[in-house]
Amino acid sequence: MFGLGGQELILILLIILLLFGAKKLPELARGLGKGMKEFKKAQTEIEEEFNAAVDEKPKTEKSPSSSKS
Repeated sequence: MFGLGGQELILILLIILLLFGAKKLPELARGLGKGMKEFKKAQTEIEEEFNAAVDEKPKTEKSPSSSKS
């Protein structure tokens, strides 16, 4: 994960614990989870709109050669 080893991750988690305290960590995790959920929801909606636009074909297509007379 991002080229980090186990010791680096533990050190980062300890620094976060010291900065925010044990009581704030669940709130931070909850907020992060909600943010990730909203991001995933928006990503899915954009993918659905894109797929619908790609699947929708124009009703009348004129070929370039037929317009030349």
